[in-house]
Amino acid sequence: MRRFLRTGHDPVRERLKRDLFQFNKTVEHGFPHQPSALGYSPFLRLMAIGTRSGAIKLYGAPGVEFMGLHEENNTVMQIHFIPDQCQLVTLLDDNSLHLWSLKQHSGASELREEHLLYLGTESGNIFVVELPSFRVLEDRTITSEAVLQRVPEDYCNRRSCELVEALREHPKNPDQILIGYSRGLIVLWDLQNNKVTHHFLGSQQLENLYWQRDGSKFISCHYDGSYTQWPVSSDNRHPEPLENFVPYGPFPCKAISKIYWQTTKNGLPYIIFQGGMPRASYGDRHSISVVHGSQQIAFDFTSRVIDFFIIFSSEPTAEFDDPSAMVVLAEEELVVIDLKTAGWPAVHPPYLASLHCSAITCSHHVSNIPLKLWERIISAGSKQNIHYSSMPWPIDGGTNIAPDPPQRDLLLTGHEDGTVRFWDASGVCLHLLYKLSTVRVFLTDADPNDNMNPLGEDEWPPLRKVGTFDPYSDDPRLGIQKIYLCKYSGYLAVAGTAGQVLVMELNDEDAEHVVDHAEADLLQDQEGYRWKGHEKLKTRDGPVRFEAGFQPFVLVQCQPPAVVTSLALHSEWKLVAFGTSHGFGLFDHQQKRLVFVKCTLHPSDQLALEGPLSRVKSLKKSLRQSFRRIRRSRVSGRKRRGGSGNASEVRAWSMQGPDYTVQEANAKFDQDTLQEMELAPVQRKIEARSAEDSFTGFVRTLYFADTFLRDSSRHCPSLWAGTNGGTVYAFCLRVPPAERRMDEPVRAEQAKEIQLMHRAPVVGILVLDGRSNPLPEPLEVAHDLSKSPDMQGSHQLLVVSEEQFKVFTLPKVSSKLKLKLTALEGCRVRKVTVANFGSCKTDDYSENDLAVLTNLGDIQIISLPFLKLQIRYPCIRKEDVSGIASCVFTKYGQGFYLISPSEFERFSLSTKWLVEPRCVVDMPEVTSNNHVHKSGMENAVRKSSTVLWWDKLVKHWNWYP
Repeated sequence: MRRFLRTGHDPVRERLKRDLFQFNKTVEHGFPHQPSALGYSPFLRLMAIGTRSGAIKLYGAPGVEFMGLHEENNTVMQIHFIPDQCQLVTLLDDNSLHLWSLKQHSGASELREEHLLYLGTESGNIFVVELPSFRVLEDRTITSEAVLQRVPEDYCNRRSCELVEALREHPKNPDQILIGYSRGLIVLWDLQNNKVTHHFLGSQQLENLYWQRDGSKFISCHYDGSYTQWPVSSDNRHPEPLENFVPYGPFPCKAISKIYWQTTKNGLPYIIFQGGMPRASYGDRHSISVVHGSQQIAFDFTSRVIDFFIIFSSEPTAEFDDPSAMVVLAEEELVVIDLKTAGWPAVHPPYLASLHCSAITCSHHVSNIPLKLWERIISAGSKQNIHYSSMPWPIDGGTNIAPDPPQRDLLLTGHEDGTVRFWDASGVCLHLLYKLSTVRVFLTDADPNDNMNPLGEDEWPPLRKVGTFDPYSDDPRLGIQKIYLCKYSGYLAVAGTAGQVLVMELNDEDAEHVVDHAEADLLQDQEGYRWKGHEKLKTRDGPVRFEAGFQPFVLVQCQPPAVVTSLALHSEWKLVAFGTSHGFGLFDHQQKRLVFVKCTLHPSDQLALEGPLSRVKSLKKSLRQSFRRIRRSRVSGRKRRGGSGNASEVRAWSMQGPDYTVQEANAKFDQDTLQEMELAPVQRKIEARSAEDSFTGFVRTLYFADTFLRDSSRHCPSLWAGTNGGTVYAFCLRVPPAERRMDEPVRAEQAKEIQLMHRAPVVGILVLDGRSNPLPEPLEVAHDLSKSPDMQGSHQLLVVSEEQFKVFTLPKVSSKLKLKLTALEGCRVRKVTVANFGSCKTDDYSENDLAVLTNLGDIQIISLPFLKLQIRYPCIRKEDVSGIASCVFTKYGQGFYLISPSEFERFSLSTKWLVEPRCVVDMPEVTSNNHVHKSGMENAVRKSSTVLWWDKLVKHWNWYP
């Protein structure tokens, strides 16, 4: 009966858990995946972006963000804000219209969807629908027959109305709208008298229309790459065009799909249009041209332009437009151009960062950055941004009411092109602070001095590349795979795809120096091994010039040049450890000397020698291993029924003496096994892996600790390594004192080796001090940011494998406690970290627990040191393998994972540490019917408005007050 006994319910602990743990998905950082529509409200100064998955996101001033999701998950085709209201309408690709309202709840604004009707025809008619009721005003329907009655008969015979391409309200007379049909016919319709007052007979296929501010002219753009200016006067009901211009003719050109005509005080208008480039030579370019007098630039984007808008004076009494900025939504990034500053530079965005400008390959989070390091990183980044405009962010609607971040946090992302980007992750806006490139160290096809934004003023068309999105890597070997930053010393270690490990230090000025090189032969000249993968990167000879910021001073090249799979840096001891699929090594970056290497490659593991970039795969070997595993399963089952007592989970030995033998380990294991057989519930049978399985030597984790490894009376520096085959290696290190640090070498000696019985991959190693607290980070005690570890009591070693958590005593490495995750839960550990959780009720209590992400996408919080499951939350879909692989935890119970190549989802496990948008949008003063009123968002839906749209799948519409 003992197997059914369970720990009793502890109400005190349950209350404490409620004060400590709470799961929330808080904010999405980065650029929306697959954007499809763009909208802007000059009244609210808010921008809206819709996506193909049905999401809609609103942005204003930094920190002002809203998000909604259509239940249908269909593509958002268009977004239109209702004038003078806190409402907007979205059109989906299923012909449905949706009304959204910003409303206040608990002192903050929220984006909510209103229920709407589904609409859409292909007759060419234009309907008038009242908002918010969406009642169709049938008596005001504009039919194509009514329009054709006022058009010359010969024109009607030649071409029909067909599709409505554009609807534009008259800027001075809201009772008139301009209707443009695809075949080229344009009419001005009088809403009061339901008739055509003017008609304009175009000869080219129409794309779009735009009114001049005073309503005396409008401009039309066409499929052949031309635009035409038309006069509007009461004297001439059928005017001829004033001007027809093909900006990039005379050769055939792409369509101009959208155009703006912006007036200025100096008399020279801004003409801004999308497309129009010569088809033959520039048909694949994504461009928007800006023309102002003699100045003309075609801004060239590296991804397709979804839409754009111009920010200009929206005051009704203003005489001129005076445009200030152009906002362009491209498929992979948001680009803002300053039209006030000479040269029209780009504006550095405070949010919507293009995280995937080069594909993200790894990430690393550092909490609570010291102010001095923070300022030095910002200073280095500001020197890189000298080409950006200094204008304030022009989309500044709403008010951020969230409290200031309690600390400074950094999120570092490694990229395929060999760069590391430093992001301010303290608050809602993920803002780029600094970009580090490792390319200069190596010889590649790319010139590091290339200007990414060349301006060919002497060429035609005058193209200028803008934006940061560049998905192409000159050499995939440059990819960053591991990052480790010490926030106290300013040392940074990055490791890459071709076995390169760079150690850097922060320098406030540009510098030119030689980068020292060292090689680490992880195979140790063993015979019979031949690397079949990529070659190492070639390095530059002589001094290399580096920008201010993190500058490499030593390069360690692993041989074979396989992907670096684990990395650890101890800035106090000046040591860096690195591991690959072949082994691991230790490097002294102060003396610039290799301390030791350890080969972990199994003789039968040939796949580890092929490399990640090799296409060579052995199907026969994979099938053979599968059949062997099945055969072993049957044999091991028979042996268990026969009562084998020779299985050993831990094989520990000491280089100093036989104080703990294999026989003692076996006896201890047998005793623990019998006890567990009595108490444990029904468990899944987990088949042991073989040492012959592929990548067993793959080094998964490295860990530095000052602990008791030889005996219980003396502690010493140590390095621990865990492999994919369930092996843990421990090395004693002798680090000379500071006064003799440069004179004496660092020495290492293997002291322990632990082999887990099921050979499950080791994903985490942790040493707990005498008070069962994790050891502090290097230099953390020296900076008075942590208590000194307890070196009086016994230390414990926690080994986390994919299948279980196990605590050992030190220095004897005897089993003390374990939690079988896979056997009980059927899941495997993918990520694990120690997180500090503080109580939301009092500042006097906090505790350290393990935050664990499984292959099922669940997050479990497990107590230390007793390994008790506290709570479980579903976080990531189990099918989202890339999201699970990209997850990174923070030190205080938060986390990030990629929900798309360009977006991080941020979540929190803590009741105390919560970063989420809190903002309000108040309606500005509105001038209407000769009176001024001001209303908050709770009054946003009181005033009724009317929407106009036309039939072609409700393609375009305009607002009629």
